[in-house]
Amino acid sequence: MSKKFRQKVNKKKVTLDVLTYAALIIIVFLVNLPFISMLGTAFKGKSEALSSTALFPSELKFDSFIRVLTKTSFPVNILNSAIVSVTVTVCCIALAVCAGYAISRFRGTVFNLYGIFVLLLQMFPAMLMLIPLFVIFNSLHLVDTIYSVMIAYTAINLPFSIWMTKGFFDTIPFDIEEAAMMDGCNQFTAFLRVVLPISMPGISTVGIFTFINAWGEYTLASIFLRTDGVQTMTIGLQKFVMQFTSDWPALMAASSVATVPTLIFLLIAQKYLIKGMAAGAVKG
Repeated sequence: MSKKFRQKVNKKKVTLDVLTYAALIIIVFLVNLPFISMLGTAFKGKSEALSSTALFPSELKFDSFIRVLTKTSFPVNILNSAIVSVTVTVCCIALAVCAGYAISRFRGTVFNLYGIFVLLLQMFPAMLMLIPLFVIFNSLHLVDTIYSVMIAYTAINLPFSIWMTKGFFDTIPFDIEEAAMMDGCNQFTAFLRVVLPISMPGISTVGIFTFINAWGEYTLASIFLRTDGVQTMTIGLQKFVMQFTSDWPALMAASSVATVPTLIFLLIAQKYLIKGMAAGAVKG
């Protein structure tokens, strides 16, 4: 009797597992349906993209990718976005780590006021800064240069980055630093050798958010960047959308190319995020 019961339980478990995996596959397919449709359209010809509603093309055609990569300025736009996003990410991480650690560890009127000021900056709408930023950058001759968006993106993402790193530093006991200082480290050395390795999950998260925000930003880039040589990826995508029609295969091919750097960055950041979480396991 017990053997039949175990067989029945195992059969139910197998059935439940099959249904669970089937449901997960369907959910993953539905979530990624826009991305799959984008790839399918990118490999279609112009006539097929306008006439066919099929998800996948009848024949794979690479004409759109070749045209985007060789006959347009989109590769330059991708390179500009990569330079801007990486620079902004590095600057935000460096500044946010220092500021977040200072707010977390030091007490006093100056640090309290600075924390409140950073919080107010986070609440301030970025769109209200467009005209003042344009006037400032124009007087400094930074309009139509990638330095303008680098500075603007860093300033916009920095308050959120500071508060995120500050919250993570708050979870790390100061006793760990005191133990390091008793072993001969000063506070700066203890910060570099002890706190930073434990803080890698928070720092990786800041980097991911900052990179994605800088990579996909359009409004500021469309205002400050005007020539093809300095325009970023989001403006390059806009060029494939015309007034009365759109080159859908070329637009989808360019969009597919634009997703590759973000996927590579997320894969790399995920690896460091897992390493940081493993290093932070000792803090409990």
